[in-house]
Amino acid sequence: MANPLPADTFRTAIAGEGVDVVEVGSWRTHNRDHKGPWGPLHGVMIHHTVTEGADYSVELCRTGYTDLPGPLCHGVIDKAGRVHLIGYGRANHAGSGDPDVLAAVVAEGSPLPTDNEATTDGNRSFYGFECVNMGNGSDPWPEVQVEAIARTAAGICRAHGWGAESVIGHSEWQPGKIDPKGPIGTANGPALTMDKIRARVAQLLNDKPAPSKPEPTPAPGGKVVSLSKLIAAARQDPPKAGSPVSYPGARIVEDALAAEGMLARSLVDGHFGTATRDAYAGWQRRCGFTGTGADGIPGRSSLDTLAQHHGFTVAA
Repeated sequence: MANPLPADTFRTAIAGEGVDVVEVGSWRTHNRDHKGPWGPLHGVMIHHTVTEGADYSVELCRTGYTDLPGPLCHGVIDKAGRVHLIGYGRANHAGSGDPDVLAAVVAEGSPLPTDNEATTDGNRSFYGFECVNMGNGSDPWPEVQVEAIARTAAGICRAHGWGAESVIGHSEWQPGKIDPKGPIGTANGPALTMDKIRARVAQLLNDKPAPSKPEPTPAPGGKVVSLSKLIAAARQDPPKAGSPVSYPGARIVEDALAAEGMLARSLVDGHFGTATRDAYAGWQRRCGFTGTGADGIPGRSSLDTLAQHHGFTVAA
């Protein structure tokens, strides 16, 4: 039993385990606290999104649905192992679950009892993380993502003084739920189980905390890129002849793409044309996006990651 960590302590606890953290909007105050209490907290719950693509998944979990408003969790863990913080406070992630399971988590008992009731409010009692995976049993979980799940959970447990038994899956809490589900590494890989995640959390808690990754040094002059203006340039510039500069901030992004080896230096001209859009699509794929999530139109998640590596700030 514990009071919620202060939001900045929560972030530091995750980053302190060596996990890349992306802050999405005003995540510290985005919650459902007006619908009920949050706390005391007893553990960390892991889910899968049943979606593809980090940008889409982050936005969906942040905003939610008409009949289930967001945030749908506190953080989204993408396939590249980044944790996108989207909310803090009560979130619509756990729903109603089994009181015997909650009692076992509080007591840090093992094994957990079978979840056969849905009578206890889990949204007030658990931190929740949605992990990008289709949940169809065949979509693989990259090892870097599985490690990020374990490190994220370990950081929170370390901050609260909890053990690995305080980490559970949605399938262990609410009857009928199956998440997280799927193979590790490849379609034919071993199955991801909560026992494997808890075993890794226990290892991490028994070791010294991993050193946190250094924050990028802001670029001189405080460079800022407007996401909305950049998206407009990415949509408008490719059909235009020559090198029109519809948004000067495009050059900041092109410089970063060139530094990543995604774009030739000769093409860094402030014009978000076809070559730049193709380069940005390559960056999105490097970030773990696929399909429409890697179409070369910048999204908040991929741009935040690029900004963190190259010292500029992303504005709306």
